Amino acid sequence: MSTNAIKVESASKRYGKGVVALDKVSFEVGQGELFGLIGPDGAGKTTLIRILATLLLADEGYAEVNGWEVRKDYRKIRRHIGYMPGRFSLYQDLSVEENLHFFATIFGTSIEENYDLIRDIYVQLEPFRKRKAGKLSGGMKQKLALSCALIHKPAVLLLDEPTTGVDAVSRQEFWEMLRKLKEKGIAILVSTPYMDEASLCERVALIQKGHILSIDEPKKIVSAFDKPLFAVRTNDMYRLIQDLRAFESTHSAFPFGENVHLALKNPIWPEAIQAYLAGKGHTDIEIHPAQATIEDAFMELMGQEEEVNQ
Repeated sequence: MSTNAIKVESASKRYGKGVVALDKVSFEVGQGELFGLIGPDGAGKTTLIRILATLLLADEGYAEVNGWEVRKDYRKIRRHIGYMPGRFSLYQDLSVEENLHFFATIFGTSIEENYDLIRDIYVQLEPFRKRKAGKLSGGMKQKLALSCALIHKPAVLLLDEPTTGVDAVSRQEFWEMLRKLKEKGIAILVSTPYMDEASLCERVALIQKGHILSIDEPKKIVSAFDKPLFAVRTNDMYRLIQDLRAFESTHSAFPFGENVHLALKNPIWPEAIQAYLAGKGHTDIEIHPAQATIEDAFMELMGQEEEVNQ
């Protein structure tokens, strides 16, 4: 059996004549690894996961899951993966208990046989086991979908934006569940548009417009960001971005929460930035040194990619 739970080599996918969803994507996920696919909507995350789930064929390239090739071994792969699509896809008119029993049955197992795998999740669902799936909250739907994806004890778990649209507490609980599942030896590939979730993965692939920008541990990706960085606020945040981008020392300027993250070409004193902004009519100017985040690293890599393609 392969030492990799997932292996993708130069996978490409196009829709129609002009839309490139994936362009020569390559990466590997180790056995028992929690791997994140991080990128905005339209980056190619769903297309990639659907190829690995054997629901979509790549136009070019090679992909395997748990040592099986996605084209010729799709039947074996489907029996050994757990898959959560981005949109809730369980039976809305069946109860929690009925959905779980149904998915156990189609995989030739039972709730009792693999209950230890879903126990930590199902105890939260048990008070609602008779409730129709369509009547559950977003967080509870998420837990039910994960339970159904796990009930046959898969070797690989494919999760397509599982935390989109759920509250912050449910997001935190979900990632704690993934950490525990990883400890049981299950390889997990999870996609998300939330940059803050990158730090919860062992390794991540940053993806944009079908291209992999970087693959590494989140800390290493962030540490590669080597530009002086400041968080800046003024009385006119919309105009601030335009003025900072026109500043001769600016490398990049992007909105970041309540601030603008200003990356500089070279180190300069914050007083020089303050004087420039005051000369542009800004008041209530606040400038503080900032620590780079995975989002700063992503924006930097995206800018480098655009320069290469120009």
